[in-house]
Amino acid sequence: MDADFGPPLRYHGRHHGFAQQRMNQSLHPGLYVVATPIGNLDDLGRRAQQVLTGADLILAEDTRVARRLLQHFGITPVRLLAFHEHNEQRSLSAVMDALHGGAVVALISDAGTPLIHDPGFPLVRAVHAAGLSVHAVPGPCAVSAALSVAGLPVAPFCFEGFLPPRPAARRTRLQALVHEPRTLVFFEAPHRLAAMLEDACACFGVSRPAALVKELSKAWEQVIQDTLGGLRDWLAADPARGRGEFVMLIAPGPAPAAEQLARRLLQALAAELPHARAVRVAAAVTGLPRNRLYRLGLEETSP
Repeated sequence: MDADFGPPLRYHGRHHGFAQQRMNQSLHPGLYVVATPIGNLDDLGRRAQQVLTGADLILAEDTRVARRLLQHFGITPVRLLAFHEHNEQRSLSAVMDALHGGAVVALISDAGTPLIHDPGFPLVRAVHAAGLSVHAVPGPCAVSAALSVAGLPVAPFCFEGFLPPRPAARRTRLQALVHEPRTLVFFEAPHRLAAMLEDACACFGVSRPAALVKELSKAWEQVIQDTLGGLRDWLAADPARGRGEFVMLIAPGPAPAAEQLARRLLQALAAELPHARAVRVAAAVTGLPRNRLYRLGLEETSP
């Protein structure tokens, strides 16, 4: 069970509290959103170590996970507080009091960059609303790491996080993404991976290009690039392959018929009309929004 580390959190006032206690006076007061390793502990950057060492308070999704990380680098936290989706609203007032008192507060998740499908958004929003400082300490992120090695189009992409666990809701969400023109990125739990692949095959078709990125940055890291049908069969051939942590990526879908028509129409009109007039004509013919057609036209004319 998560537990606080150190004395209770109290507001001491700007001139008599955290600023005088802090060992590392080079850190400016405020909230530091610190990325932590997603598998390989050596990926924790030097600046992240400095912030965690000098922080008056570390907010951790799971204090047990955080303590292992801190111990690995010989960091003894002044205060370590559990801060997760079940208590972040209750803890918000005390954390804001600490920040108003001049504290350096570090926010970390179990792995990767906080707020990327992890707790922290209400806190960051509250800190901005209070006119206090928020600092990024960049580092590992499973989404960007998976995109960089998957071999699918990187820009633009759409991060969906975890799909709904219930089959009907999962299929409904996948069906809504069939024509998504961006590479799709999902997280999925090992025990639901096979069902997710089955549903993806049913919605997107077995021939849609896709990739599974397994155990990022760990000793058994693996990138499996195939079609959705191929990935489903790869997993079914050996259930043990489903152990570990996965990021699932699906290639962009084909454009809907109306968009394909609009692209051809804009190409033809571009030779005869200024771009704005071509967009108005295409909108009248296809019924698509002008702003969407304007962007399509720019895509067609860009080098």
